[in-house]
Amino acid sequence: MCLGIPGKIVECFEFQGLRMAKVAFGGIVREACLACVPDATVGDYVVVHVGFAISKIDEEEAARTYRLLQEMEQLRESESSDGERTA
Repeated sequence: MCLGIPGKIVECFEFQGLRMAKVAFGGIVREACLACVPDATVGDYVVVHVGFAISKIDEEEAARTYRLLQEMEQLRESESSDGERTA
């Protein structure tokens, strides 16, 4: 399964001819290429997959996605190593 994670652009810059950004994911900041979303700018939310921002989303959608990811993590933590849920 491939998963894109929403993040907020905190800085835009150019690197070796590519438009890049520093994107904040919660408390973590990573670099992402903006070639697929050329109109994205500081303050925008983007979905990032393997280092590429692949689409812009609004803040509400980003928050909804974060909540779902947290729920998925809680579900994963509630499963035992053999795949069965614990009480």
